[in-house]
Amino acid sequence: MARWCYRHRLVVLLLWVGAVLGLGFAGSAAGTNYADTFTLPNTDSTRAYDLMQKAFPERSGDTDTVVWKVDDGSVRDDSVRSRIAPALEEIGRMKGVGDVSSPYAAQGATQISENGRIAYAQVTFTEQANGVPKELVQDVVDTSQDAERAGLQVELGGQAITRIQEPPTGIAEMVGIMAAAVVLFLAFGSLFAMLLPLVVAIAALGTGLMATSLLSHVTDVPEVAPLLGSLIGLGVGIDYALFIVTRHRRGILRGMKPEESAVTALNTSGRAVLFAGGTVCIALAGMLVMNMRFLDGVVVATSLTVVLSVLAATTLLPALLGMLGMRVLSRKQRRRLAATGPEPAEASGLAARWSMYVQQRPRSIAAGALVVMVILALPVLSIRLGATDQGNHKDSTTTRQAYDLLAEGFGPGFNGPLQVVVDGGDADALVSAIRSTEGVAQVAAAPPSEGVTVIQVVPTTSPQSEKTDQLIDRLRDDVIPESGTEAHVGGVTAVFKDFAAVTGDRLPYFVAAIITLGFLLLMVAFRSLVVPLTAALMNLIAAAASFGVLVAIFQWGWGTGLLGLGKEGPITAFLPVIMLSLLFGLSMDYQVFLVSRMHEEWVHTKDNARAVRVGLAETSRVINCAALIMICVFSAFVLSGDMEGAMAGIGLAAAVALDAFILRTALVPAAMHLLGNSNWWLPAGLEKRLPHLAVEPREEEVSEPHARVPDADGGSTVIHGFVRTPDGAPVEGAALTLLSKGGRQLDRVTSLADGSYIVSAPSAGSYLLAVTAAEHPSRARHVMVGAEPLVYDVELAEDEVDAVN
Repeated sequence: MARWCYRHRLVVLLLWVGAVLGLGFAGSAAGTNYADTFTLPNTDSTRAYDLMQKAFPERSGDTDTVVWKVDDGSVRDDSVRSRIAPALEEIGRMKGVGDVSSPYAAQGATQISENGRIAYAQVTFTEQANGVPKELVQDVVDTSQDAERAGLQVELGGQAITRIQEPPTGIAEMVGIMAAAVVLFLAFGSLFAMLLPLVVAIAALGTGLMATSLLSHVTDVPEVAPLLGSLIGLGVGIDYALFIVTRHRRGILRGMKPEESAVTALNTSGRAVLFAGGTVCIALAGMLVMNMRFLDGVVVATSLTVVLSVLAATTLLPALLGMLGMRVLSRKQRRRLAATGPEPAEASGLAARWSMYVQQRPRSIAAGALVVMVILALPVLSIRLGATDQGNHKDSTTTRQAYDLLAEGFGPGFNGPLQVVVDGGDADALVSAIRSTEGVAQVAAAPPSEGVTVIQVVPTTSPQSEKTDQLIDRLRDDVIPESGTEAHVGGVTAVFKDFAAVTGDRLPYFVAAIITLGFLLLMVAFRSLVVPLTAALMNLIAAAASFGVLVAIFQWGWGTGLLGLGKEGPITAFLPVIMLSLLFGLSMDYQVFLVSRMHEEWVHTKDNARAVRVGLAETSRVINCAALIMICVFSAFVLSGDMEGAMAGIGLAAAVALDAFILRTALVPAAMHLLGNSNWWLPAGLEKRLPHLAVEPREEEVSEPHARVPDADGGSTVIHGFVRTPDGAPVEGAALTLLSKGGRQLDRVTSLADGSYIVSAPSAGSYLLAVTAAEHPSRARHVMVGAEPLVYDVELAEDEVDAVN
């Protein structure tokens, strides 16, 4: 498929452009229909919600709040009323506003604080927050705040108001893409090579988001789903293309033609991308184990974006590589390749030196990395799941100031009232019992409808306080049963408490499911029990450390001011499930790319120390570069204006940084050095029963369809001969390197004084023989090796490497 896409690049490009434009047009025409469904089956808050829907179906529109405060006097003063009342009347006449409850109306006395300095009005729209036009919401805000004057403060709160405070859509994505572009340019040194991963990721992300918006019309997709889809899609889209482009460039630099290099890159790194993308989707699907409707839409959006990222990397990318040809290298690299010939296959530089250092000091490096991870994981012991609200917004936002004014005038529990829903029975007796309960500030019962009575309970503490959670438990466990009334505690605060409780109960099963799945996949791929066991432990360590960072920042408030975030609070209840899925998938990506190279070397040499050293040296640079890109992309989602998006971005950025820079480049290789050959142990009986899943192709595979491999038993053989000048003089000290079709070095020797050489080939097949010598141009040639030793003399002419035999 890679060769077909390379040769039919224009067709592939037109198909992708058509898909992007077609989905974009369809998505724009259809619009979105996102729905946040937080209900949980078999929970008390869900039963309360169902009863309210049955008795009060007309309460469907979103209700927002206008709050005002005077520095002196009272909100009842004519000077204040003459400014606020006309504004509220004008809002009530706006199309799309269903009702405005004013404190100046006959029934509005309870909407004024005891000291008379703070009052609020409720604006009920005819649609839910997602369906209210932003222009209407902005008109409500402008009309309200136009009534301000010196000594009179007007603020607004509510879900619809929150939507107009969000930064323009795409800001976080654009910042992430720009940061990734800088990293890619520094890594590649080529403008065209830098653009390749970005174009692939943008194409996948665009089609994914448009497809998600269309799916929102046929299934429940939460509003946070496209944000999380962008988060993971942009990261993996760039990373998958990066792995393939890096392998392609390496092949060209080692003497391969662009088409063969692209095919080889897709047949090696492309396979790893398919495997890694599949594991990410399976990890995301693990969220379905939680049996939460809210997460179903998240699974759809994120998995769809990952699938399209893999599809773009394996189809669009080879087409783009075909269009660029040699221009995928920088001008400097092309000039050096023409002047000095192919590069040596062995890794060098900082990556090779670090790999050697890890091999020499595995115990100290493993201990140091483990201590760092444990210290970072300590805050996770105090994690508290809950929900963010407008009290966590930035101090400068009108929603946060409205929240604070309501808490000041009517108590901290006013922003999160509980709703006790009574199904028949004596509601008055229950009202009396609730009023005398510790932690209750206000109680009011609405007129019953169809035998259902709703009692609004205002706690003395804020919605995010642990004491509010204790009040809910007290009502459910003691007050309601003692009253003998059938009632259920609902409301937003109770829903999120139940959500957190269900998440905490089911999280161990979810973690066990994805860890077991990862263990089985890696065991099949690498024919080992120890490698997948090590990966599972590392995933748990990475998860604990990343959640520790999350708790320290968002729950303890460390650095929130520096990062421009709002007030600290509990960790959003659904975030651990989503983060663990994404973290598991991303960790598997890096584990696959790292260990697949180690496994390849182990299969050929059976030397664990060499396998770990070579694998780390050849993959650590691209893994670190990919991680740096993901960190930039994820961190940029702090700018999304969404607290859940900021939490997910910071948490995943921390997880990727710890996973790539500490686990995969230090702790994992150090542990594998300490474990030795036992890394690759698999019981013989299990080896026979396991299916074979090749992440990397066999090196003896021949990419040219017309090439013939001579019949042989597959044993090792040699290539030998002489290196001479055109006049027959022997060339001493010429470096001859035998490379596999995948670009891996198999043997390297230096010619003797008489020009003779001998290199070893592992089996019959097609190989690349590269020759470099001082004062002679470097060249490379494909050679076919059969069962018998191949005699291959090399003549170093001015223009070519020629075979005499």
